[in-house]
Amino acid sequence: MAPRTWARITGRAALAALLATAFAPASATASDAVALSLEDVPRTVVVYNADEGAKATDRRFEVPVHIVPGNSEPARNIEVVVDASGLKDIARVTKGGYGNCTGSGWVYTCVYGTLQNDGESNAPFDILGLDGVRPGDSGTVTYTATADNAAPVTGTTRMVVGGPTLGTPGKKLKVDGVTPGEPAPLTPEFANHTRFRADRGVALRVETGGGLTLRTRHSNCSYAGAPPTSAWCLFPAGAAPWAAYRTSAPLSYVAAEKALHGTLSYRWSSDPEKPAGHTVRGTGAPITLTGTEDGDFDGINGDVEVDTTVQADYRPVTGTVRGRVGDTVEVRLGVRDLGPGELTNDEAKGRFEVVPPEGTTVTSVPYDFEDLNPRWGCERPEKPGGAFVCDLDDDAFAWAREDDGTTTIVFHVRIDRQVAGARGTIRTFSPYDRTPGNDTAAVPLEASPAPAYRSVLRPAVWAAVAVGVVAAVGLVAVRRHRRRAG
Repeated sequence: MAPRTWARITGRAALAALLATAFAPASATASDAVALSLEDVPRTVVVYNADEGAKATDRRFEVPVHIVPGNSEPARNIEVVVDASGLKDIARVTKGGYGNCTGSGWVYTCVYGTLQNDGESNAPFDILGLDGVRPGDSGTVTYTATADNAAPVTGTTRMVVGGPTLGTPGKKLKVDGVTPGEPAPLTPEFANHTRFRADRGVALRVETGGGLTLRTRHSNCSYAGAPPTSAWCLFPAGAAPWAAYRTSAPLSYVAAEKALHGTLSYRWSSDPEKPAGHTVRGTGAPITLTGTEDGDFDGINGDVEVDTTVQADYRPVTGTVRGRVGDTVEVRLGVRDLGPGELTNDEAKGRFEVVPPEGTTVTSVPYDFEDLNPRWGCERPEKPGGAFVCDLDDDAFAWAREDDGTTTIVFHVRIDRQVAGARGTIRTFSPYDRTPGNDTAAVPLEASPAPAYRSVLRPAVWAAVAVGVVAAVGLVAVRRHRRRAG
């Protein structure tokens, strides 16, 4: 489904005009201790695209009711009656909402209860499309909010059938090798696979994430953020039916100095409405639209994954399994992030894998998480001698990273026997590690013989002793029996 445009009137002056005209509230009397407000209800809604017809569904229309600040008491028993009969030529409605709205046909009543200062919102119905509509067809919804101790307030919302759906490439694009600080190109494209012309123009919205920012290069684009992370560009010429387009020149983005990864996302709309906050206008020549090869344009967003030339070099943090045969010892193992890139919360942190030295057994890899004490912080191997896999994105490592970039966990290792020269391994893996030469380290075993008392206390020894004791007791009993018999 193509994007919707929700236009709002904001500001005190606009609100005053709105309440005086479109909402036409009843005049409050001196006895009214509470005043209701419908200022957050959208004034205009692009409810669905003309080419969607009867397949369209929109569940987003809500009627928020607020209490005007400064009231001395709560607004009691608030109700909102919504009349959608003005939509009969462009849509159907069916019961929706959050379970506290009733009605049928075109009229619905929503119960909001008693409110002190906060607002409340309900969705009175779902909106379903109709076949045969055209872009620009519209209808009006009327709603009235009442309370036991407040004057009623009425408002209207104009619902418009939007222009054609504009599709973006369905496949996510991957870009590698972007050098931080150097401009990189992005050429958005789309197709209008409908019978309708986008005669109100076409708008492009581009947003970045993960350390990428946009350059303010084009005069028909407005930018938001400092530095800019969002752009909105207008192309008044529109788009013909059954045609595909791209920008005549690429937009330009830049990766931050230590950014490892970033994202770009863009969306096209045939119902141009400049979003709030885009106040910086580009200074260069405008870009236009030009035809491009048609193809797979069934996406809503055009998504681009960007990897830079920066790396996060991982090095193993290792230790020695040291103790006597029979001991269970602690060995702290993990990774050290040497940078220079900086991982964000949205980026995969990688993993490390541990193969314990011969002659040992890992008995647990415990950790604390949300007042729990799970026994295994790493995935155990399916077969003896395999690797324990420690995913740095798992709960076991949620708070394990230190300020110096070290992330470790304690392995509990039992020394079963002496094995001369035994060495386990620890290997690190990261999607941003481009220096493989330091990814592996040894986990040596230094085992001493068990103390003498342990051999005495071994189960096999105690079993032999027990058998001897039983035999001796039996022999004594036989002798006593013979003496008594003689």
